[in-house]
Amino acid sequence: MSLSDHPRVYGSAALAVAFIAGIFVTLGFKDLYPELEARYERRKKRSRRGSIFLGPVSLEDREKPSEGSFDRGNGIVDGVEGTIGNTPLIKIRSLSEATGCLILAKAEFLNGAGGSPKDRVALNMIQVAEEQGLLSPGRGDTIYEGTVGSTGISLAVLARARGYKAHICMPDDMAVEKSDLLHHLGAMVERVPVAPITDPGHFVNLARTRAREHTAASDTPSRGFFADQFESLANYTAHMKTTGPEIYAQTGGQLNAFIAGAGTGGTIAGVTKYLKEERGLVSLRAVLADPQGSGLYNKIRHGVMYSSTEREGARRRQQVDTMVEGIGINRITENFEAGRGLIDDAIKVTDEQACRMARWLVEHDGIFIGSSSAVNCVAAVVTALKMPKGSRVVTILCDSGTRHLSKFWKHIAAMGLEDETQEQDEDLLAALGLQDIQR
Repeated sequence: MSLSDHPRVYGSAALAVAFIAGIFVTLGFKDLYPELEARYERRKKRSRRGSIFLGPVSLEDREKPSEGSFDRGNGIVDGVEGTIGNTPLIKIRSLSEATGCLILAKAEFLNGAGGSPKDRVALNMIQVAEEQGLLSPGRGDTIYEGTVGSTGISLAVLARARGYKAHICMPDDMAVEKSDLLHHLGAMVERVPVAPITDPGHFVNLARTRAREHTAASDTPSRGFFADQFESLANYTAHMKTTGPEIYAQTGGQLNAFIAGAGTGGTIAGVTKYLKEERGLVSLRAVLADPQGSGLYNKIRHGVMYSSTEREGARRRQQVDTMVEGIGINRITENFEAGRGLIDDAIKVTDEQACRMARWLVEHDGIFIGSSSAVNCVAAVVTALKMPKGSRVVTILCDSGTRHLSKFWKHIAAMGLEDETQEQDEDLLAALGLQDIQR
């Protein structure tokens, strides 16, 4: 047998040829096969339109209770979209100890695109628009939205990831770090004077107008898409498809109350509908957390949309009379209406209570949150105090306090709550003015 016939030599020669061919293909692929490169680019565009909303978690995983850790998969996800969802459910130790109930918080600030529950909503709205042909990657389309911040941030990130531009209209009294972040994310931002929803200059109405003008322009094939988070049913259905099933799985279906605030109303409607209607948790207590100045509290409690700050001469701001951003509204949206009949109670939270709760959570749990999350946590405590000991209460931590430095946290500092001389071991219920609540 000759040397060339030896199987080891033959195998080594074949391996060397394959290796050299691999280098050749890698270096010369685009020059030698431009049509394959073009085909790859077309496939990449199509793959962006696929439904990856649930990330690496299978339907079966979502349908059965989780017995161990609940994570985003085995280490690899498909783009920034894959970092959305499957957020941890955190036991807030200090609140649980103070109330005698297990208070759990869905850490939505850990969503990896825009860092809030609006990541889920933004992705679902974009996917639905793509399925309907309203958005098409590579055409130059722009997503328009009227938002106080978080939805716009999520849309700005996902727009870039999926081949679109973003144009955000927001009130000029929102924290400036939100609009700064939007600029850095490549979005066009219009900060507009605060106006009532009946005014064409209201930030939501303006976004709708901008999208319509874009589509009507004859000098471009691109289209303007108005996301319409307040009325789009892709909002609450996002939470029915993901947030609700995740909470059910993480608790094994063992929860007694769910608490959330409402701006668009998508979170509380979607989660409550999933838990009560699809999972049959009819005894679950669904509670709205509402900031001062919002009319939703009275709508749930008394069937009338009214806030005392609406009376003649009493109102200080054009919008809801609170420093809290993201929740609180004086009209009924389609998303809120979808779940309104399933909400059992509402709790009104003052700005002072929200500030004190935010500071408490930093000092006792190392949790740094924004204003809407603080409102949720106050309402969770109030709800827990009215329930039997050992009850499981779930709420939402919406976003980080880093988006609220120039307004909410600046006010907390002005209240003296960050002074080193302040007694940090005071009673939580006394600090919130809840010491008289009896079970």
